[in-house]
Amino acid sequence: MSEATDLARRLMRRADRASLGVSFVDGGERRPYVSLVLLAIDHDLAPILLLSALAEHSKALAGDDRVSLLIDGTAGHEQPLTGPRLTLLGRATKSAENSNLPRLRARYLARHPDAARYADFKDFAFYRVAVERGHLVGGFGMIDWLDRAALSDDVALGESLVEAEPGIVEHMNQDHADAVDLYAGRLLGLAGTGWHMTGIDRHGIDLRLGGSLGRLDFDQPVGDAAAARAALVSLVKKAREIA
Repeated sequence: MSEATDLARRLMRRADRASLGVSFVDGGERRPYVSLVLLAIDHDLAPILLLSALAEHSKALAGDDRVSLLIDGTAGHEQPLTGPRLTLLGRATKSAENSNLPRLRARYLARHPDAARYADFKDFAFYRVAVERGHLVGGFGMIDWLDRAALSDDVALGESLVEAEPGIVEHMNQDHADAVDLYAGRLLGLAGTGWHMTGIDRHGIDLRLGGSLGRLDFDQPVGDAAAARAALVSLVKKAREIA
């Protein structure tokens, strides 16, 4: 995997928001329209959105499903233009009642628990973005176009983990809350206690405390629930060894 691909995937997995660009009809003329949206990432790296039909971007999508998403990873950089950002190009599809919708809903609401207050309103719907290509600016000296393959992950490699994710997350939060705090505090250097795991995939885990987020990557990708549990135990041991 190239350095650019690795950085782009890490930006996607860490993102909880993005700038959404659509093609908007204004006075009979199509014009670019950009808005802020909350974001979750599916196991195969496809962005998941929850949008109201009353929003201008949803009205635009009804006539043109082409979208652009800007993921900004420049926070914390004294000079923002030295930080990484990723522009994704793709098509957004509204998720109908199908076998994937419960998983998309659960993964999104785990990432954004406050959205549970309105997720079931009749005018809201989940969208899944099929990414076609992306433009990465990793800072000065790293600029690259990436294709669909670079910006997607093969779910089949961890299909059993996808099915086991809700149980693993619930188990860690209910029975091993101390371990989750160790991940956040000792391995990521994040302040506070009471962190919750919101997701797990082949490459790592997602954490949340209030409005703060954390992403902890595994040393190696895991393929199933057993390998994921072994990786989680290994991370606890690593955290406890840190003074």
